[in-house]
Amino acid sequence: MNSRLKPEDRERFQNTKAIQEILATAKTIAIVGMSTELTKASNMVGSYLMDEGFRVIPVNPRATEILGQKCYPDLKSIPVPVDVVDVFRPSGEIPAIVEEAIQTGAKAVWTQLKIANLEASKRAQEAGLISVADKCIKMEHGRFGGQLHWAGMNTQIVTAQRRRYAR
Repeated sequence: MNSRLKPEDRERFQNTKAIQEILATAKTIAIVGMSTELTKASNMVGSYLMDEGFRVIPVNPRATEILGQKCYPDLKSIPVPVDVVDVFRPSGEIPAIVEEAIQTGAKAVWTQLKIANLEASKRAQEAGLISVADKCIKMEHGRFGGQLHWAGMNTQIVTAQRRRYAR
């Protein structure tokens, strides 16, 4: 997929070494905006990461449990340290999420495909966090772990879009 970032921003916020470092060292990933719906990308990513051995902590103020894991309304409510904050929220919400990630001691902030807020990403880096923007953590994990299917994913479900059936 094409990135929304300019080439100079891709080097800063889609840095291969930073991505590999995150994926090699992270144990706990909070997914902000994780959906209860199994067909949504955030749910599929969370399920995949759990299958790969990561501790996934769902963050969604409208849910109490997702994929059998206790769900929290925000990052500051999570009682354990978080390595990566993976964000499935609109770009306009990223600055507040980054501030929470900084306050709670997260090591990295990762915004999913087609989600980027350069000012928030810069703020995260200035605070010492690794910042990745406009990349799918599932696809990057598969890419560096050798598990990518030829279509880009290895779940037999390539899209989070609802199927349209002929009437």
